[in-house]
Amino acid sequence: MKLSKFKFSLPSELIALHPTQNRDESRLMVIHRKTGEIEHRIFKEVLEYYGEKDVFIFNNTKVFPARLYGNKEKTGARIEVFLLRELNKELRLWDVLVDPARKIRIGNKLYFGEDDSMVAEVIDNTTSRGRTLRFLYDCDHDDFKNALYALGETPLPRYINRPIEEMDEERYQNIYATEEGAVVAPAAGLHFSRELMKRLEIKDCRFAFLTVHSGLGNFRDIDVEDLTKHKMDSEQMKVDARAVKIVNEGKDDGRRICAVGTSVIRAIETAVSTDGHLKEYEGWTNKFIFPPYEFSVANAMITNFHLPYSTLLMIAAAFGGYNLIMEAYQVAVQEQYRFGAYGDAMMII
Repeated sequence: MKLSKFKFSLPSELIALHPTQNRDESRLMVIHRKTGEIEHRIFKEVLEYYGEKDVFIFNNTKVFPARLYGNKEKTGARIEVFLLRELNKELRLWDVLVDPARKIRIGNKLYFGEDDSMVAEVIDNTTSRGRTLRFLYDCDHDDFKNALYALGETPLPRYINRPIEEMDEERYQNIYATEEGAVVAPAAGLHFSRELMKRLEIKDCRFAFLTVHSGLGNFRDIDVEDLTKHKMDSEQMKVDARAVKIVNEGKDDGRRICAVGTSVIRAIETAVSTDGHLKEYEGWTNKFIFPPYEFSVANAMITNFHLPYSTLLMIAAAFGGYNLIMEAYQVAVQEQYRFGAYGDAMMII
């Protein structure tokens, strides 16, 4: 399978810059894999496709305010610092990306906040853009994290090309997010409102939660035509015993098992046993899924409409079948569905 197979023409005006007013009122395209039928619905109508003991698998990772702006010592040059993950609590070490990277060297100090109250020193150059920063802040860890996050802003994807707004802090976060660590929101879950979750519970649907700390690798350009040569960035993940029990009982019962988002698909395909059941797992995944691929656990999937050439589109095409999904994307463009994290949803059943 070649990268060029995932090219399609996406008018820029179809990239959603804002979410719908209500989470569960975005549009929903329903794709039936067996018949090829495509339906046009509203997201809250997912209720009509699920019943007693059907299972939804959610990613409960929580996005933190990862994008900061600081100034370089002496020159005062404005530097964007994107926090990726905390490396060491005691030493206040963070893995970060900096932009513009060419201006930053080991030993440079960066100042953050109106009063320069937060200072960081560059102590390592790990990649062409990556750096390790040591934050020089003398207080306990919780106070430090609170001060650091107060300086940060919601890390909206670059294609949402507008200033951050107050509502982004709430809307670029799933309502069930509890495990802090992501810099990318699992966007398929953004459509689930509290009311919809409650109505699914009333229908006796089951919810399984796992954690994948979604990273910027989801947006990284693929620079090889042969997809077998592409390497995904590793992401930290955890599948616990409770999620395993709920999913495997649903699978053995012949219920519908719906993976909510591409991060969930990658996680369950990482943590699958040889007999096709989910197993407990704590570690990292760099699973890269593209067509053709045999899925083991989920028989339904909810995802958003993704940008051309993206690994997220490739996962959807692997799950729904390449020809059917690429046809559905042409329909989505014609019908003016909204693309990206704040866009509309697709459900493949």
